[in-house]
Amino acid sequence: MLARSLCCCLLGALLPWLSATTHAAKPAVAAEQLTYERDVRPILKTHCFHCHGEAGVREGGLDLRLRRLIAAGGDSGEALVPGHADESLLWQRVRDGDMPPEDVPLRLTADELATLEQWIADGAIATQAEPDDLNPDNYITAQERSYWAFQPVQRSPVPEVPDASSAETPIDRFILARQQPAGLTLSPQADAATLIRRVTFDLLGVPPTPAEVQAFVNDARPDAYPRLLERLLASPLYGQRWGRHWLDVAGYADSEGYATEDPLRPHAYRYRDYVIDSFNQDKPFDQFVVEQLAGDELLTPPLKNLNAEQTEKLVATGFLRMAPDGTGIGGVDKALASNEVMVKTIEIVSTSLLGLTVGCAQCHNHRYDPITQEDYYAFRAIFEPALNPKKWSPPAKRKISLYTDADRAKAAELEVEAKKILAQRTVKQNEFIEATVQRELAKLDEALRGPLAEARKTPAKDRTAEQKQLLKEHPSVNVTAGSLYLYDRKAADALKKMADQAAAVRAKKPTEGFVRAVWEPQDQPPAETFVFFRGDHEQPTTVVPPRELTVLAASDSPDVPVDDAQRPTSGRRLAYARWLTSGQHPLFARVIVNRIWMQHFGRGLVPTPADFGALGVAPTHPQLLDWLADEFAANGWSVKHLHRLIVLSNTYRQSSQRHAEGDRIDADNQLYWRMPVRRLDAESLRDTVLAVAGDLNLKAGGPAVPVMANKVGQFVIGKENLNAGRPGAVLPMHNEDLRRSVFVQVRRSRPLSVMAPFDLPRMEPNCTSRSSSTVSPQSLMLMNSPFVLDASQRFARRLQREAGDSLADQITLAWQLAFSTTPSDEQVTQAVAFVEAQTVHFAADPLVAPKGQAAMEPAVEAMTSFCQALFSSNHFLYVD
Repeated sequence: MLARSLCCCLLGALLPWLSATTHAAKPAVAAEQLTYERDVRPILKTHCFHCHGEAGVREGGLDLRLRRLIAAGGDSGEALVPGHADESLLWQRVRDGDMPPEDVPLRLTADELATLEQWIADGAIATQAEPDDLNPDNYITAQERSYWAFQPVQRSPVPEVPDASSAETPIDRFILARQQPAGLTLSPQADAATLIRRVTFDLLGVPPTPAEVQAFVNDARPDAYPRLLERLLASPLYGQRWGRHWLDVAGYADSEGYATEDPLRPHAYRYRDYVIDSFNQDKPFDQFVVEQLAGDELLTPPLKNLNAEQTEKLVATGFLRMAPDGTGIGGVDKALASNEVMVKTIEIVSTSLLGLTVGCAQCHNHRYDPITQEDYYAFRAIFEPALNPKKWSPPAKRKISLYTDADRAKAAELEVEAKKILAQRTVKQNEFIEATVQRELAKLDEALRGPLAEARKTPAKDRTAEQKQLLKEHPSVNVTAGSLYLYDRKAADALKKMADQAAAVRAKKPTEGFVRAVWEPQDQPPAETFVFFRGDHEQPTTVVPPRELTVLAASDSPDVPVDDAQRPTSGRRLAYARWLTSGQHPLFARVIVNRIWMQHFGRGLVPTPADFGALGVAPTHPQLLDWLADEFAANGWSVKHLHRLIVLSNTYRQSSQRHAEGDRIDADNQLYWRMPVRRLDAESLRDTVLAVAGDLNLKAGGPAVPVMANKVGQFVIGKENLNAGRPGAVLPMHNEDLRRSVFVQVRRSRPLSVMAPFDLPRMEPNCTSRSSSTVSPQSLMLMNSPFVLDASQRFARRLQREAGDSLADQITLAWQLAFSTTPSDEQVTQAVAFVEAQTVHFAADPLVAPKGQAAMEPAVEAMTSFCQALFSSNHFLYVD
């Protein structure tokens, strides 16, 4: 019920605007005849169905979901008098503001009111027959089915254009076909230095080195640019960059979220590494998705003794374990929390793979798209055998050991060897202790030796008071394993050496790794899925079988089995994944190519990548979208093939320079007459600062680099030393703090402070499209962050180390490293003057060095301030 209330509140705030801009309703002056299916039903569906028909709710006995039901009326009689709007009760109640009720924020717009009135006045026409046995709960009109996103992908022929001189690829022709009728064309190509910076950031997420820039600028071969592209696509940094994009839509996090405790997911990093490796290998995207949705169903139980290939498929299912999950936290309502995990998982799957807001149908039929509440739960039924809220596995039980029988045998063998050493050590230890005791007894009066020896042999619980007193008076004979070193250092060292030998043997044991995965239990039938009344998990109603959304299911699309007798699992997720990636699904390929386009141009051909539905924005270039979708499937679902198509086009290679005519005709650049200027995202900004400073650690993979709160409450990379005995002590990071941002822990409650101002997503539950804001905290971070200040100093020392003593040479190198260009003579002159003036200033008024640190030389301090200015500049932060 909470989800429903929140949904309604948000819709209430947005609908007055959304309704006016997205509905199919037409004003009364429209020349075309208004119909119920096309013009009126969407209005009633948005504002009225919730109380007049859905889930058995019929206020006033009135059901508005079909034209015939409106005509039948309700408790107050006929609701409709065709041809006479003023005599129609439906129109009267809406016109007078009685309906929807005042406490419902979803008000009809003026255009919607005019449409409703004109429709009734024109005779309340319906164009489709409505038989008496038609179930209005699952009714989808022909107009709804004909919506562009629900149609099969159609590969359009590459357009012929009047002037194809600027076209290099088919993409260019599609773009020119929209530009030329508007009086536009592609801008001239960007210069070589701009282009290598652009494409390197796009594909690797870090800037090119000065040597790489110079080599490309000087390369006169006609295939210089394609050769550059292939080098970038072969770099291991490519997968780290493009894997990060997928991790956004997957909702990747190294913690559970849900509550302030935000427990860690210590094994989630394996999924992150799987994604990165998949992009580097150019794994076919259909296989990539099948493994994530049903990798476990590609294996044969039991999931033991897994080889590398089997492990990879199991790791892939971490995609379905990314939703925030509070079921392992004490004090939470486990039934509510497990249902919420299912809700968020459906949201991640549907927004990332279908580009639809399927979750809006959790409590009632979708108000805008033809997705029924039953559709929502039938879609959920695909996943419930593995994510059964009624037999829920908390996070601690969702791991599968990677130990093989051979690993266990080896570990047991080594443990026997270690214990043998320790047993020998115990014998030696007893011998050393006894010898030491005898030496100590020999130092005492002969009369005491016997009683003391007897007291020592007597178990402590059986000693008499006299024995206890005797041992207390002569502590030198109380030799133990812990005190032996006080008497015989040589013996203690020998024992330590034997203990170290045993530890060394145990260290050879294979490390037991774990996978956070999804799998179906083998000892129980597949879970039943119920429709929840108004989305309330405590009010289940009817059972629904698994299936595709009704509007997406073609007549020849395969059924999702309830329980596949040919498989050890239900087979539901595998069947659905194979249909989704079959090349026949109307949405999947479109959604993925749109995301790839978006990452190259900053905006998708469909500007709302997670919503291809009625509330989304229509594609600017629908024929190009379908051509790319078909090309993607026809070429083995290769993402790198799409990169080549896009990046080699003149549309991508053109300059970002604006001109007055382009701004006048197409100020928003929807026709792509110039390359959009884009700001570095949070990860690229941090990685680039480290790369330019000369510190970026390119170590790949493995457990996430930890994040902690520092003394002032900012979240920084580090690990608190809880054994140090003093607050604020941290463990040495050994350059782990300099690794790429994709390997830094994604803690939902601890966003890295240096990246947070630059629109770092929170993963609640995922991020379908990143914002790119310009706000004051960004400038404040660049001015005051210890991370930037320290990097600026390291950058300055790098310049002095690599460019020599010439200030002009240092400035030139700084420009090349930060901007991938060579400064003009005027820029060098101005920069030299600035650094020299700063040097004089710091010599006269030196900064006080932090306690325990030596003061910087004025020249270093001056160059540091110059480097910080470069880091803070638009030239550094934006890619042309």
